[in-house]
Amino acid sequence: MKASFKNLSERRAAFDAVDLYPVITSDFCNGRHPLDVLRQVAAGGATLVQLREKHLDKGEYYQLACRFREVTREFGMLLIINDHVDIALAVEADGVHLGQEDLPLTAARKIAPELLIGVSTHNPEEAAQAVRDGAGYINIGPIYATGTKAVNCGPVGVEMLKAIAPTLPIPFSIMGGIKAQHIPELVRMGAKRIAMVTEITQADDIRLQTESLRRLMA
Repeated sequence: MKASFKNLSERRAAFDAVDLYPVITSDFCNGRHPLDVLRQVAAGGATLVQLREKHLDKGEYYQLACRFREVTREFGMLLIINDHVDIALAVEADGVHLGQEDLPLTAARKIAPELLIGVSTHNPEEAAQAVRDGAGYINIGPIYATGTKAVNCGPVGVEMLKAIAPTLPIPFSIMGGIKAQHIPELVRMGAKRIAMVTEITQADDIRLQTESLRRLMA
């Protein structure tokens, strides 16, 4: 397979233009297959997707990621794999997203120098460390309470966005309990990339929801 984006430079440029950041997890697709959700997200104009699976074994995760790579290549989308650097490399994904308890960014960079590596951060100290370690982007969150991912810190609130964003020399996304009604305020506060799970994947019409959310961000 040939990657849609040939190198880290191209992947960074594509990420800079991202607005809506859909995260697809089988557990939150309302019984629909995640590939069907992906195709609807792509049809709605999203230019990036993250595959995040916490309850699949490694082989199942790899097989699903291969299918995601086929579809994202078809639509010219960036593909980010959550947690697993090896799967991201094996399927020729464009990036990997790491949590604070995952493989350290510096180690991931050694084995995957051309991947766009994102890091979840919850406070200014974690954000600053991710920048020093060479993150391609960071995620700030959870902004609001969320039921899609367990975090020790709880919601960090919009105040954390205000505290971290002005200090960043790299792109960032935000995530965590964000709904359509929150988008106008978050955009006014400087958020350019908003990651969402259930607000997209549990919509009755995912394509129309994707289009609607992107319009709100514009």
